[in-house]
Amino acid sequence: MSQLFASPEEPQAEGTATTLVAVTVDDSVSPDSAAADTNVAQAVPVADGSAPSPYAPPAHASAAYAAAPAAPNARTPDAIFGTPMPEQGGTAHYSVPPVEGGLPRPPRGRKGAFAGIAALALLLGTAGGVGGAAAYETWGPDQPSAATLPIAAGTPVSHAEEGSVAAVAQAVLPSVVQIEATNGGAGTATGSGLIIRADGYILTNNHVIESSDGAVSVLFSDGHVEEGKVVGKSVEYDLAVVHVERTDLTPLVLGDSEAMLVGDPVIAIGSPLGLDSTVTTGIVSAVDRPVTTGDSAQGAAFIAAIQTDAAINPGNSGGPLLNSAGEVIGINSAIAALPGATQATGAGSVGLGFAIPSNQARRVSEELIANGKAEVPVIGALLDIAYKGRGVRVSDSSQLSAGQSGVVAGSPADQAGIKEGDIIVAIDGSPVADADTAVVRIRSHAPGDTVTFTVERDGKDTDVTLTLASLSSVDYKDSTVASDAPQ
Repeated sequence: MSQLFASPEEPQAEGTATTLVAVTVDDSVSPDSAAADTNVAQAVPVADGSAPSPYAPPAHASAAYAAAPAAPNARTPDAIFGTPMPEQGGTAHYSVPPVEGGLPRPPRGRKGAFAGIAALALLLGTAGGVGGAAAYETWGPDQPSAATLPIAAGTPVSHAEEGSVAAVAQAVLPSVVQIEATNGGAGTATGSGLIIRADGYILTNNHVIESSDGAVSVLFSDGHVEEGKVVGKSVEYDLAVVHVERTDLTPLVLGDSEAMLVGDPVIAIGSPLGLDSTVTTGIVSAVDRPVTTGDSAQGAAFIAAIQTDAAINPGNSGGPLLNSAGEVIGINSAIAALPGATQATGAGSVGLGFAIPSNQARRVSEELIANGKAEVPVIGALLDIAYKGRGVRVSDSSQLSAGQSGVVAGSPADQAGIKEGDIIVAIDGSPVADADTAVVRIRSHAPGDTVTFTVERDGKDTDVTLTLASLSSVDYKDSTVASDAPQ
């Protein structure tokens, strides 16, 4: 398994730098999430499966970056979102990280930043130009005082070519947001998100909002800021849903992640290092890559990830990974870093980014909107993470605390005939080499799904079929033994 930074958001506080990891939080429904139940009828938009028509830039796309007046009581972006402060801590595990809060950061306004860059360029150009001109007049040959540069031939391009990255970006950017988690009114972390329903629902990573007190600020691509609240979150899937009081939003379509092939082109959009509406491109480098993020005492996220070489950096967490039709096929969540790299030393993209598949994100987000939490599928067995042989070994009682069993009585594993000491060598025909891979394979399903396990016992392989249960329905008793993982 790779050691990962869970797509870092950027710390905003001075003197309070923390290790940014995808950690477990309370999966209970937030106080305000009950209102979401009345909105369940409208599901997350689904790709219609027909050949996608080329994306034409929407009418509002060209004005996406125009300075728009703030709503009467709206907070301005510069009052909330500023240039991220560098984080002082780091770890070999982090979720494309958040930005920690503390002393106020300088306003980040686009024009201000651009003006600073332009001013520097002009100063350098003026110095070089004046000195060069003086030297040329003194020693150079006679030349005309003015020079004309070549002019481009042909008609200027007035719009993005259909099907191009530019066309997809123009169509999608208005539906991608920057999210700042707040606690007690102070910003604690920033990340990205994508609009999934017209009535104000936004999908992001759990590790983007986990430091908040349930409140967030959402920066839209047109510069408007809205206050939002977390209506549901899942540590196990590293996903969360935020809601803002809007009914006029343009949602993105969650496409079919299983249709993606290695080599397919992809586009990543988000707010790396606080730079909102940043677009990068790449390809699908691998699919079903077993990835875990976070190392908290409460749990970690297990992802059958889409791997991509599109640049993903701290702050990209929660943003969309898109196919060439502009459909979301993944939620950018984690990056792998070179040995020894940390956030403090500037760890960033090395071409190894990981996204949660859209098919998994669809089920989880719909459950988060409806219930404030997502069900996690399990088989009711403890896996021996210290085992190094073929496949994955089911723990036996001799390794466990008193009263604990490697196979929970009455669980799907028990009913299917799986016993302590059995070796699980494949799930649905795909080999499994370690406990993390087995957990990833199981969690890519949903409770109620039927799954086939290939089990080795006494030197013979046998296929057994079982129906996955929900984690909340299985009592593992004390499953905190370090050498065993409940699944």
